[in-house]
Amino acid sequence: MVDKPGCTTLEQLNNLKQTVNETGKIWSINFSERFHVAAVTKAEELVAEGKIGKVKQTIGTGPHRQGNYERPDWFYDRDSYGGIITDIGSHQIHQFLVFTNSNEAKVNHALVENTTRKEFAGFQDFGEVNLTGNGGHGYVRLDWFTPDALPTWGDGRLFVLGDKGFIEIRKYTDLAKSDKGNQLYLANNDEVKHIDCSNVKLPYFANLIEDVLNRTDTACSQELTYLSMEVAIKAQELAEKK
Repeated sequence: MVDKPGCTTLEQLNNLKQTVNETGKIWSINFSERFHVAAVTKAEELVAEGKIGKVKQTIGTGPHRQGNYERPDWFYDRDSYGGIITDIGSHQIHQFLVFTNSNEAKVNHALVENTTRKEFAGFQDFGEVNLTGNGGHGYVRLDWFTPDALPTWGDGRLFVLGDKGFIEIRKYTDLAKSDKGNQLYLANNDEVKHIDCSNVKLPYFANLIEDVLNRTDTACSQELTYLSMEVAIKAQELAEKK
């Protein structure tokens, strides 16, 4: 189990696939914006229950603050961190695949920029991606522009649109209302409600332990892990061709 992005090139990904096939071992990425966020777990439950109908689109935002702490040199090296879409965007692309139940995805548009730290040629402070999967659509926005007054490193949000309702998740803060994250807002044809998800249990780590012990595939399927990185890296490559 590795931190995101797990790999930064398609060649690395293919090598990992080969190693998994040869060894039978599990390669899992800790997509923390899903696996560490109780509100996302709750949203998955609500979607599975049909609370918003068929999911049509996700919008995922991944804002970050550059000045959280002193950054090492590799943070600004493109080959080391893989680019903003490969790095941060892998979180949002993974959630797009999960909520739209897509096992195929096309990158329609991808863009990266560096407008604030020109002295670091490999740094990217903004990125966006537009996706079409075989289960729905997705938009991803990424940045390193979190302002100093915000009480957390980023106002990360996830919007899940269904044909009978929608969900908004405020992952790390409830802007100007509370510094407490894991806030979920649901609206459908029957109700409009707010759910504090602080006490929702996170299943990933326990499931991964069971997978290791029993050689099962429940925490996050191996194919989904592969696909999440494949789409992220392809989006990064497309953005850098422009």
